[in-house]
Amino acid sequence: MKILIADKMSKSAVTALEKLGHTVISNPDLKAEELPGAIDDAEVLIVRSTKVIADTIAAGKNLSLIIRAGAGVNTIDLAKASEVGVYVTNCPGKNTEAVAELALGLMIAADRRIADATADLRAGKWRKKEYGKAAGLKDRTLGIIGVGAIGKALIVRAKALEMNVIAWSRSLTPEKAKELGVGFCATPADVAKAADAISLHLAAKPETKNMINAEFLAQMKPGAILVNTARGEIVDWAALKEAVASKNIRVASDVFAGEPAGGEAPFEDTALAETLVAATPHIGASTDQASEAIATEAVRIVKVFSETGSPPNVVNVRQKTTAVTNLVVRHYNKVGVMAAVLDLLRGAQINVEEMENLIFEGGLAASCTLKLDKKPDAEVIAKINEGEHIICAVLK
Repeated sequence: MKILIADKMSKSAVTALEKLGHTVISNPDLKAEELPGAIDDAEVLIVRSTKVIADTIAAGKNLSLIIRAGAGVNTIDLAKASEVGVYVTNCPGKNTEAVAELALGLMIAADRRIADATADLRAGKWRKKEYGKAAGLKDRTLGIIGVGAIGKALIVRAKALEMNVIAWSRSLTPEKAKELGVGFCATPADVAKAADAISLHLAAKPETKNMINAEFLAQMKPGAILVNTARGEIVDWAALKEAVASKNIRVASDVFAGEPAGGEAPFEDTALAETLVAATPHIGASTDQASEAIATEAVRIVKVFSETGSPPNVVNVRQKTTAVTNLVVRHYNKVGVMAAVLDLLRGAQINVEEMENLIFEGGLAASCTLKLDKKPDAEVIAKINEGEHIICAVLK
């Protein structure tokens, strides 16, 4: 297969893909608007931070798989990919420790005002009295919003600092919280009210957009710390600016709404940057360890796809079928048997939503399960059973 890598990836990954027999084109400097002209006849596109817009997917005449070398897929036009039958996969869990480490680092930086102190030292100012007023983190309460893999990794690290940890997540129950050794919060507001520091670990979804809004911020303690290494879209930044001014909330963020997609670009919202006590340009997953793990997973995805035609970690395949019935056809393993069955179904205006054909040991017989959008009548089933090389066809 021809593979286009549109972001920086380790040489070992490129070599591994080439050893698998693939043609690899690596162009890490490509921008989102340049991808449509570069995709050409590539069958696989691997990206990290570069956005994959609808025009790129439309231009990829042979494109069948997009691999996001990371966890989130909000930089890829999933709707367009699904519309034209292009698989989109990701590499979940490979950057867990890296993001948790940065979240902890930003929290410490916010508490100790490390960035401000560094800036003053560079300006020739020794301000020990000003920066010697940190509250410290031991015995303080950390609230975690979103208890996925990264949230859980941060729990471990916060406990090592002897912090008290409370948490809220849609899937978190009091029993699960007890297993994790954290306090259970029934709502995000409960976290806001009780925490001295809050770390966000939510995916960007319609239901999480601007979830950290004026109402949430109003319930935070004055002087509390807010860390965001998740997604910029989950924060109402205008409300956050007001909260910083009115409540002295210390904000440290690795992500921003409408942030640049590439590795080098202007950052327009310098006014926002002025309100932050610490900030980084979306580098949470960018450690050598995480990058190597992600690259290894991307190679695995390509290998499985090339061998089976079905990639792992797919994010845009319908999870729940709309089929209303299953047709199970046991048949002899002969050419054209299932083609004849499909012709009969087409004649009855019945669509096959999903199909799986399994061959039995010895290679003589097979069983094919077809998920159908409409139940065939008795006449159609009878015609299928009359077909050459059909053993038995039944509805399940």
